[in-house]
Amino acid sequence: MKHPIRFLRSLAVATALACTGTSLMAPPQAVAAEETPVHGGTLTAIIQPEPPMLILGLNQQAPTQTVAGKIYESLLTYNFDLSPRPSLAKSWEVSDDGLTYTFHLQEGVTWHDGEPFTSKDVLFSFTKFLPDTHPRARALMSRAESITAPDDRTVVITLKEPFPAFLQGFEMSTTPIMPAHIYEGTDYQNNPNNNTPIGTGPFMFDEWVKGSYIHLVKNPNYWQEGKPYLDDIYFKVIPDAASRALALENGEVMQSQYNDIEPFDVQRLAALPHLQVIRKGYEFVAPLMWLEINHRVEPLGDKRFRQAILYALDREFIRDRIWFGLGRVATGPINSVTKYYDPNVPRYDYDPDKAIALLDEMGLEPDGDGVRATVKFLPLAYGETWQRLAEYVKQALGKVGVKVVLESTDAAGWGKRVANWDYEITTDFLYQYADPSIGVSRTYLSSNIRQGVLFTNTMGYKNPEVDRLFEEAAKEVDPEKRQDDYSQLQRLIVEDVPVAWLLEMEFPNILNTRVHDAITTAIGVNETYADTWISPE
Repeated sequence: MKHPIRFLRSLAVATALACTGTSLMAPPQAVAAEETPVHGGTLTAIIQPEPPMLILGLNQQAPTQTVAGKIYESLLTYNFDLSPRPSLAKSWEVSDDGLTYTFHLQEGVTWHDGEPFTSKDVLFSFTKFLPDTHPRARALMSRAESITAPDDRTVVITLKEPFPAFLQGFEMSTTPIMPAHIYEGTDYQNNPNNNTPIGTGPFMFDEWVKGSYIHLVKNPNYWQEGKPYLDDIYFKVIPDAASRALALENGEVMQSQYNDIEPFDVQRLAALPHLQVIRKGYEFVAPLMWLEINHRVEPLGDKRFRQAILYALDREFIRDRIWFGLGRVATGPINSVTKYYDPNVPRYDYDPDKAIALLDEMGLEPDGDGVRATVKFLPLAYGETWQRLAEYVKQALGKVGVKVVLESTDAAGWGKRVANWDYEITTDFLYQYADPSIGVSRTYLSSNIRQGVLFTNTMGYKNPEVDRLFEEAAKEVDPEKRQDDYSQLQRLIVEDVPVAWLLEMEFPNILNTRVHDAITTAIGVNETYADTWISPE
């Protein structure tokens, strides 16, 4: 570990506070500030790791979403209860038969280079760009019979069959609207404009000093009058975990999110008078963490080996000692806080003896060193806690005779290797996106095995009955029948263990008390920040 003394001190503080009954996630500090937003000011925020790029249509990794969510927009955003609200679409209608969706676009919207935003951009994004580059958007738009633009301010999407979750698919990371005048007729992945993103959002790209910061500036022609309030935003790249915590402490930065702050430091920072912890803003994504397992590599292709991995891991230890209580032990592919979760699935409680029995059943006898099998483990390159998780997995699997060889890479390298199936076991967390047919099915459908595309079925998992049930559930309009389909799905998938589910993650947003209205929707820190403002010192 890079900072063992700091870790032990933080662990002692966390333990002491736990013994006195202090909540790990303290409520936000009371903020005495003006009721009326103030124009001006610079927001400084951590971004960790540094995003591989800022073109949201080409990359949907978490750091890209947080920065590019200020640059790009989609048709809708979502309240904390996941109900839709306007963004680039000011209003919409759904036909009585649930097949036709008509979106009416905002007026007076321009791209950052001054070109007008019209329905042509939406049509291009939904029919050409995103189906080629974005697996989640591809799956969503494949359900359309037709996508038309009767005029510059109207988009009409007619589905092949009912799809109850369709209206949940229009936030900025699922269907970012891309500029047709820049990308149409080009090689999207190698377009020279990929270094200078052009969106419709309240902030424009100004500068990226690799390894140091990304600077966004106010869009003076933003379509929401009087917004944004901020002059600019600096996303500071701070690779070291201790330095990120110190930057919040001393006011160098005003915001952290996701895994920016190592779990063992959260409670200490939450107690500081100039900082507040906000737990809202992750309702739409409902993140789920797992060990991803490449089924193409033996013995990982045998479900008994994958089941043995789950039995060998003490996931309560992972939650309590590595993530310091920030999460819930996962039971399967659907997060318990989202729709259609079913707890009645096979359980894999910590039981190393059952793991050993399964390995024996497979004929994996220990050699003279007690090793039954050797696997390579590529940890997610998102900070110190992920490395600690990898070290624990190595230790736990070693106890049942599975030797783990740890590999290393950076965030960009991790994404490239996993997308191209160049791994054996890795850590990952994916978002649920409000409905299983959008955020869950993409991981397990055999039709979504796409080499070179991240966050697809990169494991190579295939189960025809799972495919069938996902398709049936997606179009089922009866809520009870839909629940039944998803319940069957969860039982089948949990039996197969295509991935080893670890935690339903809970992320803290830590903000300076001078920062207001940063977390205003279920999209959280990935929102546009058009409403965010900073009170004077």
